[in-house]
Amino acid sequence: MNLWEFIGERWSRLAVEAYQHASVVIQCTIIAAVVGVLVGVGVYRSPLGSTIATALASTILTIPSFALLGLLIPVLGLGVAPTVTALVLYALLPIVRNTIVGLGGVDAAVTDAARGIGMNRIAVLTRVELRLAWPAVLAGMRVSTQMLMGIAAIAAYAKGPGLGTEIFSGLNRAGSANATNQALAGTLGIVVMALVIDGLYLVIARLTTSRGIRG
Repeated sequence: MNLWEFIGERWSRLAVEAYQHASVVIQCTIIAAVVGVLVGVGVYRSPLGSTIATALASTILTIPSFALLGLLIPVLGLGVAPTVTALVLYALLPIVRNTIVGLGGVDAAVTDAARGIGMNRIAVLTRVELRLAWPAVLAGMRVSTQMLMGIAAIAAYAKGPGLGTEIFSGLNRAGSANATNQALAGTLGIVVMALVIDGLYLVIARLTTSRGIRG
């Protein structure tokens, strides 16, 4: 059978796996965003701290995904735990870096004016600096999400959820009937979801960024 017939016959299973894939990527991006923004807030005023935080996040990103999963499996076992841990770690660099850049780029005159009208340090951070840095933070989340869409497929090595199961199964059965269709179905599903989610980020950016900041 051709690819479209294969997808049609297995649509229910592929839809569930696609939902699991998107779900784990989005949830891990949100977790990484919380951690990354907190790290960025903690170090952006210190050049040394910013350099160390960025270097550590960069180092994590250089570890091959197979190797990282292989190191996590003996500690966390198979399934969701090593998958989520690996994806969160990989998502940190763009978010941490963009948070530091976004906060560092806030005009000092704006923060001085905020303090001048009686805002305390927390209010200046949450109501002024983070709002102005939001486009940069969101851009970092967007990059992280696109990276994780592909990396999450490799999590099938650790029995993680998602369309990677189809890709691995198809590759392991190379040469047998519908093996190529199975691998292509998983790959095509990831590409389509990545494009859809990227489009959603554009909508979110437009809805959550004020016209003044958008320029």
